[in-house]
Amino acid sequence: MRGVRGVPAAVRRRLAADLALLTAAAAFALPLVWLLLSSVDAGAGLRVRLPEDPTTENFDAVLTEEITFVPLLNSLVLCGGATAVTVCCAALAAYPLSRFRSRLARPYLLTILFATSLPVTAVMVPVYGLFVQVELIDTVYGTALFLAAAQLPVSIWLMKNFMDGVPVSLEEAAWTDGASSLQALARIVLPLMGPGIVVVTVFSFVAMWGNFFVPFMLLLSPERMPASVSIFTFFGNTGSVVYGQLAAFSLLYSAPAVLLYLLIARRLGGGFTLGGAVKG
Repeated sequence: MRGVRGVPAAVRRRLAADLALLTAAAAFALPLVWLLLSSVDAGAGLRVRLPEDPTTENFDAVLTEEITFVPLLNSLVLCGGATAVTVCCAALAAYPLSRFRSRLARPYLLTILFATSLPVTAVMVPVYGLFVQVELIDTVYGTALFLAAAQLPVSIWLMKNFMDGVPVSLEEAAWTDGASSLQALARIVLPLMGPGIVVVTVFSFVAMWGNFFVPFMLLLSPERMPASVSIFTFFGNTGSVVYGQLAAFSLLYSAPAVLLYLLIARRLGGGFTLGGAVKG
């Protein structure tokens, strides 16, 4: 069956799908293009345009200890610590859910699933009051603990799914040799699900790295603010925005998350390597 003007209908449908995909790709690429061009444009605005005289003035203006270096360091400490807590707790919680059968397992998983859909704004008021009572307000470790707790439900789901892919027979062989459950988890299961741990780590870190609301509510001192909050200072009270400096800071702010992904992207596609894991 042929369409209009002799073009086959299948070809027309494929061209329409390609056009739709290209349109969606352009919609996503346009903000990134604006970000790159505006970062080297001293007179940057909201329009996407080639800079008349490319300059590094915007980077020179934001590359200071107060604007960039301290907030980025705060973000690395806050998000790095919270990610480490999340991954460790998720592994310990996912192990019994993956390996043992119980009547409480399904209700527990459904409770976790409900927790993933609960907006953080709904619990911030009681959390803020609790933090004031226990003197955790305006502390980096307290904020990191709450970030880890907020990210833990989805991390447990991901970790359990990856852990289900590791054969139980390998652990049974370790138990036969006298290993405990924790030793089997640390020496058998976790090494074999390395790509899964990488996925959980990257997912958790990126989600925390872009979190504005939680540190904005729980951290009060300017010297403790992460970069996700300090970026708000580029928006003036009168509505004026220094777009060039904002674009330059945004590129610097995105760099750690991008570098983390690039460093471990090779492992993401490696799959689970079970070769040589069979007991002899």
